[in-house]
Amino acid sequence: MFELPQNISENSFLVTGGAGFVGSHITEFLLKAGAKKVRVLDNLATGFQKNIEPFKDYSSFEFIEGDIRDYTTCLKACEGIEYVSHQAALGSVPRSVKDPVTSNEVNVSGFLNMLTAAKNAQVKTFVYASSSSVYGDEPNLPKVEARVGNPLSPYAVTKKTNEVYAAVFGKLYGIKTIGFRYFNIFGPRQDPYGPYAAVIPLFIEGIMKSTPVYINGDGGQTRDFTYVDNAVQANVRGMLCQNEAAFGEAYNIAVGENFSVTFLYESIRSILGKEHEATYRAEREGDIRNSLADISKAQQLLGYHPTKRFMDGLEQTVRFFAERA
Repeated sequence: MFELPQNISENSFLVTGGAGFVGSHITEFLLKAGAKKVRVLDNLATGFQKNIEPFKDYSSFEFIEGDIRDYTTCLKACEGIEYVSHQAALGSVPRSVKDPVTSNEVNVSGFLNMLTAAKNAQVKTFVYASSSSVYGDEPNLPKVEARVGNPLSPYAVTKKTNEVYAAVFGKLYGIKTIGFRYFNIFGPRQDPYGPYAAVIPLFIEGIMKSTPVYINGDGGQTRDFTYVDNAVQANVRGMLCQNEAAFGEAYNIAVGENFSVTFLYESIRSILGKEHEATYRAEREGDIRNSLADISKAQQLLGYHPTKRFMDGLEQTVRFFAERA
């Protein structure tokens, strides 16, 4: 995947949302790399026990079932921890449009709880999941970190607020923070079920089972689809970063290539060898039309380099779901 910048056998890590999609992959990497302690905090609202079940064989693994909206839980989770990877959040633009209050409670109040707890526990580095949604109505491509438009959804507001809080905490309290603007992360373990499932597992499941598959809009909208291994690399590099110039910043985490949703659908059909047709419907409220990342800032300051491109990652993801069908 990528080489660790240092030995982590004496280091302790906390992954919030570690029973979720991205969080469980970060947890798995740290455990396999020989970390002294990897603690997961998750309330299992959008994460799953099955994602962390294999980790229980590691003596270095610890699980706390708890909610980041409870500050005492956050304090407990940060005890004895050097590095925090904060992935816990309520994702999904449509979810935030339907219920902005709960999205704010988890993504803003919960984030502030974790950031404060990490500060008080004197963690070395606090990295966190932001989102490409913060670019909002900024029309230029590729997306460059310094150019941000107006948010188009409550979810985008929460992620933009996270970045502001992190920068302020860095200046006020000296805590080292790094944010990651994820661009459509996908891969094994991404949940294909529920009302807010991500598009790739939805497409795979629908095509495999010949159930209705919907494409919002005309399918020409583009995304910088990013395999989960690249997000894991960013988080680990961020936590172990020694470059002082890198802290207090947010970074695009992507590949730097974009593909249309229709091309994505046809690619999955091709991999599965099925002719299942999709149904096109109205655009989703709050969605952006096109997305493409400039990743040069993360390359220069964090040493981030994507190890898996779109088609390789897509094939691996489709195989994962097909083997479990």
